[in-house]
Amino acid sequence: MTTPPVPPAPAAAPAAAPAPQRAAAPLRIFLTVLHLAALGVIGAGVIGILSSVFGIGLGLLFAFGIGLLFLVGLVYALYGVGWFEIVRVRGLYALDVPDLAPRRRQVPGFGGWIRSLGRQSIDGRMWRAVASFAIACIFGALVIRLFWGMVWSAIFAFTPLFAQDEVAGPFGTLVTAGWAPVLGILGVLATAAGIIGLALLDRTISRSLVIPSHKAELVERVRTTSAQREGAVRAADVERTRIERDLHDGVQPRLVSVGMTLGLAQQKIDADPDAAKALISEAHTSTKAAITELRQLARGIHASVLDDRGLDAALSALASRSHIPVHLDVRMDGRCSRDAEAAVYFSIAESLTNAAKHSRASECRVVVRLRDGGTLWARVEDNGVGGAQVQPGGGLDGISNRVLAAGGDIRIDSPQGGPTSLEVSVPCAS
Repeated sequence: MTTPPVPPAPAAAPAAAPAPQRAAAPLRIFLTVLHLAALGVIGAGVIGILSSVFGIGLGLLFAFGIGLLFLVGLVYALYGVGWFEIVRVRGLYALDVPDLAPRRRQVPGFGGWIRSLGRQSIDGRMWRAVASFAIACIFGALVIRLFWGMVWSAIFAFTPLFAQDEVAGPFGTLVTAGWAPVLGILGVLATAAGIIGLALLDRTISRSLVIPSHKAELVERVRTTSAQREGAVRAADVERTRIERDLHDGVQPRLVSVGMTLGLAQQKIDADPDAAKALISEAHTSTKAAITELRQLARGIHASVLDDRGLDAALSALASRSHIPVHLDVRMDGRCSRDAEAAVYFSIAESLTNAAKHSRASECRVVVRLRDGGTLWARVEDNGVGGAQVQPGGGLDGISNRVLAAGGDIRIDSPQGGPTSLEVSVPCAS
């Protein structure tokens, strides 16, 4: 007896997969309508406040510069509105869109902050998000009006139950009671169509404004890459200058002295053996000191313990060699990329060196955290006299360029009288 053939799987089964997406479309439209209604309520107030701040800033611009404070606050407020709009649209339509990131300082200090604020004020992505928010607020006000028109039309459809003759229709007209249900139903359909149309139109406009264009992404990527390349070139140049200076001012004179001492010992080895032994002992001591300087110089170029045992162990070794006491607080649950850890390590090393040489500090505090979002953050603070400034080719300039090359941010605060603090934030994936 033969086995009956197994019936094939029904062909209609795979076609049922897109059903959840179709079912989700009405829900997405409903959520869009709710968003627009909420923005229609609060949007007028937000736009009014922003307009008032702008007007006050312009009006007080020449009154001892007080208006500048309002204009600076307006830039931050616009950034907040743009950030909120991107988050709202991304969550509503399930888009893969990055958050609105603030413009980073390319140069530390007050001048760097002013430049970053200027770049933020002309940030095209921020202004597109603000425009999306403003359009959504206008659409929201229209949605609220259409909703009340729908309610009125629904009530108007039942007016024959209360009136037998003519009733007041739309736009102040008089309508026969028998036509009221027809006009009411048409009004409900028209207002509902208007609400849905506004929701679909807002979806199209907000997506086109919030989602960055391919050209804008390429321009931003090129700008970021160029800034990082320039920072890497400047950092390499500063590092090369430092190595040349350390070799020329430290190791090279010591080795020359060793050579001269050995030459004198060679001349005296037959006539005065005791003096020759003393000179050889002196050359031996100088040679060990030169080896120590070379090791420190090599450690400044590349810290092998950083690759082998991580940032925590490397900073512990760095703190143990510091000439001033260092309170170290490192909390990291994992490792970051080599470039990110190297940038933070050398920033801390240079800060401790500067504190030992120039600040007359009695202690330093180093805090390192691996923050949410994949950012490696570090802060170095000493209790010295302050007054540190970024000089071209100096240590702080080297720190700034190294951090910029890693795609990070830096903030230096060193008022006269102290204390001096340095904060760096570097993406872990840099």
